Amino acid sequence: MNLLSRSLLTSLILLAGFQLNAQQKAASISFENEKYDFGNIKEEAGLATHNFAFTNTGGEALIIQRVTASCGCTSPSWTKEPVPPGGKGLIKVAFNPKNRPNKFNKTISVYSNADKKVVVLKITGNVIPKPRTIEDDYPYTLGDLRMNTNHMAFVKVIKGQTKKAEVKIINTTDKDLEIAFDNVPAHIKLTVTPQLLKAGQKGNISGIYNSDMLNDWGFVVNRAYIVINGVKDRKNMLTISATLTEDFGKMSDEELANAAKIEFKEKQFDFGMIQQKTSVEHEFTFTNTGKSDLLIRKVKSSCGCTAVSPKEKVIKPGQSSSVKAIFSSGSRVGRQNKSITIITNDPKQSTVILRITGEVEAPKTD
Repeated sequence: MNLLSRSLLTSLILLAGFQLNAQQKAASISFENEKYDFGNIKEEAGLATHNFAFTNTGGEALIIQRVTASCGCTSPSWTKEPVPPGGKGLIKVAFNPKNRPNKFNKTISVYSNADKKVVVLKITGNVIPKPRTIEDDYPYTLGDLRMNTNHMAFVKVIKGQTKKAEVKIINTTDKDLEIAFDNVPAHIKLTVTPQLLKAGQKGNISGIYNSDMLNDWGFVVNRAYIVINGVKDRKNMLTISATLTEDFGKMSDEELANAAKIEFKEKQFDFGMIQQKTSVEHEFTFTNTGKSDLLIRKVKSSCGCTAVSPKEKVIKPGQSSSVKAIFSSGSRVGRQNKSITIITNDPKQSTVILRITGEVEAPKTD
């Protein structure tokens, strides 16, 4: 072997030794298992935990910098002290099965100063749902009556449409309950089946919403009261809601092209900083850029502190108008965010949200 070959061989041996020594010096994390299957666990059993054991198989102290889980249902904890070479540590994982029935597959990412910077652990399993109780199925109580909801929601109701909704009820007492209603608005009809609810018996409250009998638009809330055995109690309230909208789906392409169209100059106004017990006004101007009369169906503010008033209810094609908003600060303090809802016969944007923002300064104290 000549001198050059010997020199090259020596260099390669030294380089390999240096790399091996460097690898031995670095921390290295080795888990006994990187995946764990909990199998079947009961929802009502509480936290399910597992310890992922690891060893530092490197040559330097191992430091776990952070551990993150793929969702809030999984809470990890870990060995916080540096783990010396050959030492052992734990990543403890706790999974909460509450309200999480059926199979799950979660990941836990372990970040450290090891040669492999991130190790991903996995937990799997199947949550057996807890047996449902009467309280689960009928969580709301109105006097002696239990209900699956205290809100009868008709959701979207097209003007001219009659729509039905239902609330489930049960008598969990040992006495009969006679059900009746009070303060029911004319456009809503409520009936109960059966009217006399025997002990332990289930029934239904049925509602019929007649939109033709109501001169209103948008989100509308009414409140009726359930009378039990002739007793009227204002606490026994049933909330009834619907969003009344126009049926634009039946319009032809020609009708849509010739429809009204509302265009606002601006949809947000920031009044800056004002004092308590003062007010600020702003006019939101708009134009009917369509080919038919624009009808202002409804103008509603998000709270009573914002008064609104449209100048006209019918705006001709090409005509402009405005909606005046008056914000009264009263005793409010801090950042304010209020909205005004405009409902029109524009088929492309029948509902427009205007926003008023600003800051109410707290009174100065000596």
